[in-house]
Amino acid sequence: MSKLTDVPKRILIGRALRSDKLGETLLPKRIALPVFASDPLSSVAYAPGEVLLVLSVAGLSAYHFSPWIALAVVVLMFTVVASYRQNVHAYPSGGGDYEVATTNLGPKAGLTVASALLVDYVLTVAVSIASGIENLGSAVPFVVEHKVASAVAVIILLTLMNLRGVKESGGLFAIPTYIFVFGVFVMIIWGAWRGLVLGDDMQAPTAGFEIKAEHGGLAGFALVFLLLRAFSSGCAALTGVEAISNGVPAFRKPKSKNAATTLALMGGLAVTMFCGIIFLAMATDVRMAENPGEDLLNNGVPLGAGYVQDPVISQVAAAVFGDGTFFFVLLAAATALVLFLAANTAYNGFPLLGSILAQDRYLPRQLHTRGDRLAFSNGIVLLAGAAALLVWIYGADSTRLIQLYIVGVFVSFTLSQIGMVRHWNRHLKTERDTAKRRHMIRSRAINAFGAFFTGLVLVVVLATKFTHGAWVALLGMVIFYVTMTAIRRHYDSVAAEIAAAEERPDEYVRPSRVRSVVLVSKLHKPTLRALAYAKLMHAGELEALSVNVDPVETKALKEEWERRGINVPLKILDSPYREITRPVIEYVKTLRQESPRDAVSVYIPEYVVGHWYEHLLHNQSALRLKGRLLFTPGVMVTSVPYQLQSSEAAKKRARKRSEWNAPGSVRRGPVEKVRKEPAGKNN
Repeated sequence: MSKLTDVPKRILIGRALRSDKLGETLLPKRIALPVFASDPLSSVAYAPGEVLLVLSVAGLSAYHFSPWIALAVVVLMFTVVASYRQNVHAYPSGGGDYEVATTNLGPKAGLTVASALLVDYVLTVAVSIASGIENLGSAVPFVVEHKVASAVAVIILLTLMNLRGVKESGGLFAIPTYIFVFGVFVMIIWGAWRGLVLGDDMQAPTAGFEIKAEHGGLAGFALVFLLLRAFSSGCAALTGVEAISNGVPAFRKPKSKNAATTLALMGGLAVTMFCGIIFLAMATDVRMAENPGEDLLNNGVPLGAGYVQDPVISQVAAAVFGDGTFFFVLLAAATALVLFLAANTAYNGFPLLGSILAQDRYLPRQLHTRGDRLAFSNGIVLLAGAAALLVWIYGADSTRLIQLYIVGVFVSFTLSQIGMVRHWNRHLKTERDTAKRRHMIRSRAINAFGAFFTGLVLVVVLATKFTHGAWVALLGMVIFYVTMTAIRRHYDSVAAEIAAAEERPDEYVRPSRVRSVVLVSKLHKPTLRALAYAKLMHAGELEALSVNVDPVETKALKEEWERRGINVPLKILDSPYREITRPVIEYVKTLRQESPRDAVSVYIPEYVVGHWYEHLLHNQSALRLKGRLLFTPGVMVTSVPYQLQSSEAAKKRARKRSEWNAPGSVRRGPVEKVRKEPAGKNN
């Protein structure tokens, strides 16, 4: 089995890395930016469209509110970035929002933040990939026709890339991310030049369409509610900001400084691109609708169910560059690719947070350890499975998935900033240095404003998105919270149960004697080895045990036993129903009942085979017996292996694999080390 799985594993994810190579996987800022900020950078591809989709409910007249909504998103982005710059300096260990909330607000608040972040990471993968599939589908119809299968295939591909390691995957992701940023900036600059300097009339492909308002003439509370809903949809541009504070340990030194710089770069780029696309969409008369086939009209006639609505960024690029031009195709390809790669933010944040939670015993311990390539492989696979399930349930529809989005991230934003305010309050009580106190007061003011603003947005998001699908995200948070609480309770109870009590002397737990039982089916080499090993253990009492399933074989066993003169008593258990496991278990329990202070040691002879298919032919009874005996108190189970010839062949195969070198890796034989001559020595 090892041979069957090892070679494909090495081909897909590469050779294993030693633990002391971890420092070589740390990221410089130029790689950390696309790795941790690809989500907020790529969200400008769909966040402007979500704003216009919501405003279209009130008709074309509501579009003039979009610049003000963009301005509110910009203020929120700068607030969150400034707040998280305080976080990465105060808590550089990588716990991020979870550590801040747990330290300052208590374990329940920390677990709430962790639940919200885990849900948000899963949704980040699902939304990013679904949106990327839709962008790619405008150029490749096959992708649209098979949306779910295509999305799942992309998830699998991203999973394999991340299993190869953070640094290696980051290098692969950097190029398309930077091409996307470059393309958007070129589009904004060229569009502004054409519109403001050259005076060109740029028209989006949908500029000539009309919008049928579902609720025309909105005013008062209804209009305010609509604007708040549009604002909450635009806040999708902020998702992923917290990933940098969670991933500080992945940065090169000085970690906090590099993380804070990356945060500032990400905020500046995301805000500029988001505002630029919104204003170009207004200038080119982009039209969007939640139900484009019904609500978009061409000369008063609905476009029909067959109409496919292109994203805002594609329509703007067509207006600025021209449909089908080089820059249009380049930006379209980079947008689709970067949306796929935006999921990488979650692929780095989810496993790292899962590792921290596993260390705190809120998640299974398997999530704490790194895999062969020094990535948290189990967390990566778990994230991929959850995202694929979500994509399948929602049919890879980004419009439906995005309604679940951003609830979790604003829960973590708000609790984290409240925790930071308490953090500064605690330190101000003991700090006497005037300069440091002035710095802390300024940081507290930033975090306090961030807590107020993000808390207000959280209320808006819950009020405007709850019935549109946000309740599913809240349900997911509750499920994570309850599950992690149950896991922690289990680990705590196990730890309390197995803790060594110092007040009890050794004699209290020491068995009075050991009664050894060797299981025997036939008299052959494995049986003789097990008997010999059991004798060496100096047990208080030793006997061989066999189950009478076939009278002829049992009789032959007795005769052979006597003929060889084996000085170990042989006990035969009757089994009228031809069972093996139950009679052995009942007999062992009887021994325990007769002498509760005795320990029973059961020796089971087993074959060691060298091929995976041979496991199906041997040791099945032994496996069932061990599984049952493990649940029997006071019973120790010992496997006595007997290596068959096929196992020796397996050892030779393994030795050859370890000594194998890839073609070309050894060209001229081993390199001899040249000893340096001492300085100043001449011949």
